[in-house]
Amino acid sequence: MKKSPLNRLLLLSSFLGASLPLTWILFVILSREPQLEVWMLFPGTLIPTGGAFGGVFFYLMGFHWFPEGKKKLIALIFSSIAYVGALWFSTIFAFALTGDWN
Repeated sequence: MKKSPLNRLLLLSSFLGASLPLTWILFVILSREPQLEVWMLFPGTLIPTGGAFGGVFFYLMGFHWFPEGKKKLIALIFSSIAYVGALWFSTIFAFALTGDWN
């Protein structure tokens, strides 16, 4: 079964959207703690998941649904804000599960 180009591009945008928050959260967690603990799994998985969904949304809004013109610019600005919002909400959710969000 052959994969469509859209599936590959969605997978790539998901990977790119998740790689930045994964790198950031691993740096923050590993620079402060000498050992890995179980509580670190929640932020380590949920925050990049939010980034992956934000990356897919960014790709779909800016390059698939609105490919040209002023609508593309508005879609890119809106989807950038939505990406940051997805990261923010996934961060709140992950640290609320661990009890570190007060």
